[in-house]
Amino acid sequence: MSGILHLIPVSLGNAPPERWLPADVRSLASRLDTYIAENAKTARAFLKAIGTIRPLQEITIHTLDQKARPDDIRAWLAPIAKGGEIGLVSEAGCPAVADPGATVARAAHAMGIQVRPWVGPSSILLGLMASGLDGQRFAFHGYAPVDAAERLKQLKEWETLSARHDQTQLLIETPYRNGAMFQTLIDGLRGDTLLCVARSLTTDEEWVQTHPVSAWKSRPAPSLDKQPTLFLYLAHGKGK
Repeated sequence: MSGILHLIPVSLGNAPPERWLPADVRSLASRLDTYIAENAKTARAFLKAIGTIRPLQEITIHTLDQKARPDDIRAWLAPIAKGGEIGLVSEAGCPAVADPGATVARAAHAMGIQVRPWVGPSSILLGLMASGLDGQRFAFHGYAPVDAAERLKQLKEWETLSARHDQTQLLIETPYRNGAMFQTLIDGLRGDTLLCVARSLTTDEEWVQTHPVSAWKSRPAPSLDKQPTLFLYLAHGKGK
């Protein structure tokens, strides 16, 4: 029997687990005794929130940081290659989506270990669902360049692609730079481009609005500082 790598989503922010994680997934997560996590401290906070069968100090958490090598990942997975279970969690949301956990899932496939994804919050999909923008053609880019000039250039290039392919563009930013990103978007994109700002999804501070860039310019800037935010935009192509 092959072992199982469980891909378990975690919170996008401060909210009770029953709001964003199904009961069956909470039950599964509570009984596992070994995890691979991008951040051990965050993983422990997740486990404390859902409750665990074993004391937290008895649960093994392997840290998937920049120092983790392919040999380390294979060593973590080796004990379950012929049976057993291990959990994989991200820093926030779904593991292995815009997340280093993808390397763990790939290694598990190579080792013949079953990879099982579980239902939970994905900021990318939740933001896209709520935006009203094109949900059939979209691209998630992660982070734009930090340099202001390079950032503006990249956002405009993505806007051109959006208009050409009727494709929604999605990106995130480090929370303390959200304000600068928002300002670059409304200053640099075309007035008729639709821009959605999706803040703190699944939490009490959740706020999602979509307007043309020209309309955003006449509104007070949203409060985004230090809050996880997804930016989405869709440009009009020729003849629209």
